[in-house]
Parts: sequence; C-alpha cells; structure tokens
Amino acid sequence: MARCFVFPGQGSQSVGMGKSLAEAFPAAREVFEEVDDALGRRLTKIMWEGPVEDLNLTVNTQPALMAHSLAMVRTLEREAKVDFADARFFAGHSLGEYSALCAARAIGLAETARLLNARGEAMQAAVPAGAGAMAALLGLDIAGAEKAIAETDVRLGVCEIANDNAPGQVVISGAKARVEAAAEAARKHGAKMAKLLAVSAPFHCSMMAPAAEIMAKALGAAKIVSPAAPVVANVTARPVESPSDIRTLLVKQVTGRVRWTESVDYMAREGGDRFIEIGTGKVLAGLIKRIAKDAAIISLGEPTDIEHFLKA
Repeated sequence: MARCFVFPGQGSQSVGMGKSLAEAFPAAREVFEEVDDALGRRLTKIMWEGPVEDLNLTVNTQPALMAHSLAMVRTLEREAKVDFADARFFAGHSLGEYSALCAARAIGLAETARLLNARGEAMQAAVPAGAGAMAALLGLDIAGAEKAIAETDVRLGVCEIANDNAPGQVVISGAKARVEAAAEAARKHGAKMAKLLAVSAPFHCSMMAPAAEIMAKALGAAKIVSPAAPVVANVTARPVESPSDIRTLLVKQVTGRVRWTESVDYMAREGGDRFIEIGTGKVLAGLIKRIAKDAAIISLGEPTDIEHFLKA
C-alpha cells in the first residue's frame, strides 16, 4: 500500500497531548526536550498540565501540535523502523504543513519549532483581539459558501473562504461583522449549521497580510532543503519540492485557502491508498473518510496506536 502521512492543525490540541508517548519512549522525550530548548520555555508544561486557555493561545498551539507529531515520527523511526522516505506523500493541515516538512526532513526540528512560534506570534498580532472571526459552514459546498459571502455587505470588511476541509465542510474567515452576516446568509442557502469558531484570530484570509510579511523574513532566513518525499502544499494541492517554492507557498499559506479536499483527492488519485494521521486527535481521519472513501485510514498519537499500526 502507498502510504500518505498527514499532520493535524489547530483545533486538535488537548491538555495531556503527547505525555504518555514521552513517558513510554526516549525518542519522543528527546523531541519534546529539543522543542523546549529551541523555544527557550517549557512548552511541555503547558501541553501536559495546561491550563487549556494557555494551550489554546496560537503561539503555544502551533509548536505543541508539531512537537507531538514529530515525537510520534521519531518513535516510529526508532522503535518500529518506519522509513518515512518511502512515503508516497506527506501533507499537513495549515500549521501541519510545517510538521509534514519536518517529518520529510526539509526543515530541522528546532528550526520548525522556532518558525511556528514566530508564525503564532505574527498571526496573533496581525489583527486586534475581537476584530476578526472564523465560522464553520456544515452541509454547504464551496459554491454555496461563495454565494453566502457575496450576499453580504462588503463595507463590513473582509470575508473569505479559509478552509475547504471536506465535502460539506467549509470554513470562512475575516472581519467579525461580515463573517457573522455570511454565516446567517449560509443558513438561508441550506447550511445545516453555521457557527463561529473559538479561535483567537481570523486565520487564512487577507487580514493576515502583516503576518505573511513577517513569515517571509523568517522563512527567508531558515535552512530549508528538498524533502525526502513529496509534500503536498495547502495552497496548491500539489507537491512542492524546491526550497524556494516551499518558502513561497508557506508565505502564501498565511493568507491563502487550505485546499484540504483537493489535497487528499490528489494524493488518492496519484496512488495514495493508506492515510496515516500522526499527532493529536483524529480530526483529519474524519475528513479523509469523506474525501477518499476507499482509502485505509489510521490515526497515531498514543503508544497503543503504534501496536495497532504494526499489526495493520
């Protein structure tokens, strides 16, 4: 089977994430220690002890999710002798793209942690607290979401499609008043649910332009090499290989749409028939089941998951 390794984004985090893995495997502990050292703070204390309010701050959430994912990657490499270079594809949802690039050895672990810390700080600072919002539209396709946005008053500010997560699951992002208006319009267009998300900023829309500028400088200074296997980029839903293209697309990703449906569809059409979600939670597994219905899917985040993976 052709394996595709996928990595989760914000929304999957929970207090205690990765703790049992660190207790069970030295390879995992080493990852968490390296991330703490790279950031110059005890991120693991927040991950394992909370409070949840601190974990949910994007400056903590982003490197935390990456750390858990890479702790599992290193554990699988050492304990199960998994060769990630044999992957058909890597892909990650939003910040998970950084985890994917790190797993594919395009960016070092400490470098990835620092980049995600910078990304979190930049995204939080880009928009004043309370000025932006995001909303999930369930039961509506992209065309329906675009119609709902088009019916709202442009004078209310920006409103754009941020995530195409799966058929019937679209996320919009922008100025709070316009996102609220678009969510109401979406209900009239047949959305089964349109609810505001508990996020600290309007990610993946043009309001994040100041953060994109900061990330362009950070990525320009970062050491990036070609990945060991193809990494499918969020904004193009196609593989990216050259370091210059990786930098360009990661900058575009800050303000651009996460084309997750297209990304999974591309990997499945190009031979990927086993999707392995690595890290916290099972959010991506649920989305993938709705996109690549014939593919095998497994989520690996806890020590017991490794045994199931090896038996599968």
